[in-house]
Amino acid sequence: MEFLVDFKVNIPDGTPESEVRDRNSAEAIAASKLVEQGHLRRLWKEARADGETRSLGLYRADNQLELEALLGALPLAEWMHVTVTPLAPHPNDPPERRPGKKHAMSAPLPSPRVTRVYRLEATVGQTLDLGDISEGHRRIVPLDGGTFTGPELSGRLLPGASADWQIVSPDGTVLGDIRYTLQTDRGDLLYVQSRSVRHGSSEILARLGRGDDVDASEYTFRTSTRIETAAPDLDWLNKGIFISVAGRQAGGVIYETYLVA
Repeated sequence: MEFLVDFKVNIPDGTPESEVRDRNSAEAIAASKLVEQGHLRRLWKEARADGETRSLGLYRADNQLELEALLGALPLAEWMHVTVTPLAPHPNDPPERRPGKKHAMSAPLPSPRVTRVYRLEATVGQTLDLGDISEGHRRIVPLDGGTFTGPELSGRLLPGASADWQIVSPDGTVLGDIRYTLQTDRGDLLYVQSRSVRHGSSEILARLGRGDDVDASEYTFRTSTRIETAAPDLDWLNKGIFISVAGRQAGGVIYETYLVA
């Protein structure tokens, strides 16, 4: 069955901004899971001048009880007033497109959105400098430890199973093959692999090379990331595409990792 769901969100007075931010991040992750499960088909947002947030969603569920259970588990549920309208097929409803049949792309594709998953602050060990090879200057930067926090995940980085294998090009651009292992607070293991690029002006890259603290806005440090885990309730990580915005510090590195939906 399909349902039209009208959401009105009222944030209680005095709610800390940090709680609102974390709940909104968790809500976006939960919505991504419902999309993957086939329950959430579309979402629309109404622009209002009174400060109230109103959204409309098209959902699929076996029955209204299942839908109510899905909506009740949302991070913003206690701030929501929800109206559910069951939908039935209309005789003039166009048929669904059949697999394999070609159709013109008449509508634009949906724009991607990103949701923060965690912030990792890692410490780095002594760099192993292998020297010049055919691809560039090779070095290995161990990740000795650190912690990560996010709306749904938090824990620590495991030393001994984490490092950044780098190639430095003649202009100072650093290409990284970053592999690290995270352990959540409840003991689940996450294997993370990222391909990174760090570039900027020669002056900024020289300062980074000396270990100076440089504001992350003065250079570009980005990664494409995959995450693997055997934890059943974290299986959505295995299916996700992630990006990270990173910053190098004296003695450490920070990765802000986002889910792309």
